[in-house]
Amino acid sequence: MKRSLFLSICIFSLVLMATNQGFSQQDKSKRASPPLTATGMVKDANISIQYSSPSIKGRKVWGELVPYGKVWRTGANEATIFETDKAIKVEGKELAAGKYSLYTIPGEKEWVIIFNSQVGQWGITRAGETTEDPAKDVLRVTVKAKESKEFNEQFRIAIEKKEMVLYWENLRVPVEMK
Repeated sequence: MKRSLFLSICIFSLVLMATNQGFSQQDKSKRASPPLTATGMVKDANISIQYSSPSIKGRKVWGELVPYGKVWRTGANEATIFETDKAIKVEGKELAAGKYSLYTIPGEKEWVIIFNSQVGQWGITRAGETTEDPAKDVLRVTVKAKESKEFNEQFRIAIEKKEMVLYWENLRVPVEMK
């Protein structure tokens, strides 16, 4: 009797763990900030950016939800992943082929774009700070934020011509790539 009860509990536990893991994998698309992927070509390099896309939902984004002068995970949930299959130049500086976490430091007029070698981590700690480790920064560039022609309720990233562009609220943040 004890043996069959023990086996039943073990089987039930395994089924429960498998079900929970399955739900966590399937539910990413149902998150408040769903996962998106931006892809494109820069010269002959294939670029892929995997990120989670938060919405404004009546909040003030710049300077409040996303503070100025602090490292931001550039999206929501897991840290944003930027991948290039060939070396490219970002704002005139060399970035080797590879996979990077993409962080930013928003400012009222200028932004710092950070490519970090650590990948696969959640975007923030339990204390609310980003998981960016400055010792693992591969490249930092400064760009100018611009007013967007249209209002963007949902955060998005695009590869356009020779730029990676971040869009949200009333801002457009272009990053030159060659």
